[in-house]
Amino acid sequence: MGNTVTCCVSPESSPKLPSRQPAERLEELQTSTEVSDDNTVPYLQHISDREVPDELALESNPSDHARASTIFLYKSQTDVRDKRKSNHINHISHVSPGPLSKKYSSCSTIFIDDNTVSQPNLKSTIKCVTLAIYYHIKNRDSDRSLDIFDEKLHPLSKEPLPDDYSHVDPEHKLIYRFVRTLFSAAQLTAECAIVTLVYLERLLTYAELDICPSNWKRIVLGAILLASKVWDDQAVWNVDYCQILKDITVEDMNEMERHFLELLQFNINVPASVYAKYYFDLRQLADDNNLSFPLEPLNNQRAQKLEAISRLCEDKYKDLCKAAMRRSFSADNLIGIRHSNAVLS
Repeated sequence: MGNTVTCCVSPESSPKLPSRQPAERLEELQTSTEVSDDNTVPYLQHISDREVPDELALESNPSDHARASTIFLYKSQTDVRDKRKSNHINHISHVSPGPLSKKYSSCSTIFIDDNTVSQPNLKSTIKCVTLAIYYHIKNRDSDRSLDIFDEKLHPLSKEPLPDDYSHVDPEHKLIYRFVRTLFSAAQLTAECAIVTLVYLERLLTYAELDICPSNWKRIVLGAILLASKVWDDQAVWNVDYCQILKDITVEDMNEMERHFLELLQFNINVPASVYAKYYFDLRQLADDNNLSFPLEPLNNQRAQKLEAISRLCEDKYKDLCKAAMRRSFSADNLIGIRHSNAVLS
């Protein structure tokens, strides 16, 4: 399905797709939905016309394909290598790295965290997501943007912006406080934070934009707004965000949401495989930057809770196996997989 890019001249010379400016892409999306005449319905582009070749999709759209590497993890590698090099030099110079910040399990004590892919820890997830946004801003390629996301043209506060607001990169603490305030006031979940990062990278990929000091707040706000409506059953309305950010209007929120959806080509689907990839890449990002997740020793109460969850998952697995065996008569003689029971003392 979809068009493919091929070249008949030589294996070394492959055609390059022309790069369009973000304003041209937005104008194209807007003109494609206009009515051709008074007697016709609005034109809706077929999904096959929006598809790209597999080799290009895997390379440029990590928010759609589970096999593609996330952009934030790639952008953080430069800083991670510098930190490892600095730690190596300090180790050679016999400089003490300080007390250990990680807890390790032993024969008598087992440390576990409550951060799982199905139930992430809210505070730790927000820290990781905001750190990913920080690396997006710090290691951006250029400053491509749109007026709808420019904070000077559409301010979120009545306080005047400094003259160098578009040239000074925000610190991780500033990004964290901004996102934490929105999540705390709107009572959003940790899963919503991961979906926010998926939509953010999808916007940067589809619209060929860069998140920079002049637009990061409005882009993050638009991603949170959309993720909360898609993920949470009881979504926060646009007027509710106006109660959190006192100086923004509902009309501005509606306009930003409409532009955000158009730039995403109304693709708000987040497959489970993509969600899991972003979760584990965020954990990798936290490990590379020494962001520890809260660990607590395993006690009898938590052990019984884990055992109950394991028993429930095992029962579901057995039911799925029985249903699969009924559908496949050629596997009647197969011996089922035997699992040894775990002993928790």
